[in-house]
Amino acid sequence: MSRILLADASPHAQRLGETILRGDGHEVVTITDGETALRRLADVDPDLVLADVALPGASGYDLCRWVKSQPRHRFTKVILTVGATASLDDEAARRAGADATLQKPFEASALLETVAPLAEFVRRDRAAADPRTASAVDRERIRAAVTLALDAALPAIINEVTDRVVASLEN
Repeated sequence: MSRILLADASPHAQRLGETILRGDGHEVVTITDGETALRRLADVDPDLVLADVALPGASGYDLCRWVKSQPRHRFTKVILTVGATASLDDEAARRAGADATLQKPFEASALLETVAPLAEFVRRDRAAADPRTASAVDRERIRAAVTLALDAALPAIINEVTDRVVASLEN
């Protein structure tokens, strides 16, 4: 299972990508703009980033260049995506260091066929980088997993606390 950061301003693209990727067993964090994606990279510590080239804030190209320039994310693979009516600048994608490109709307088999080999490369590269720590405790990966779990649980916690506060105020 890989951790994937999906950065796309389109709620439809987010839902579709998330459904396909989670159905294949991946953890997915969705982000709506490039600036937020840049801020969340450290917390999420993704294996792969799927970024729309037309993201508001920082473009997918910008996000890709930043990921590829950071030693901490040296294993992270980046897939640039482009809407059906937009065109991808292949030269800009190459210069940014993109590992792959995909056209939207996402087609399940094309998305999974693109993600699978890149996820496998990341898994092997991380293990090969330091075989002694491949199974050791990795504080940053644990922090990322806790962040994902809290993101998922937060709405339920907020509802429960709200219900208890309202109940105590009504009594």
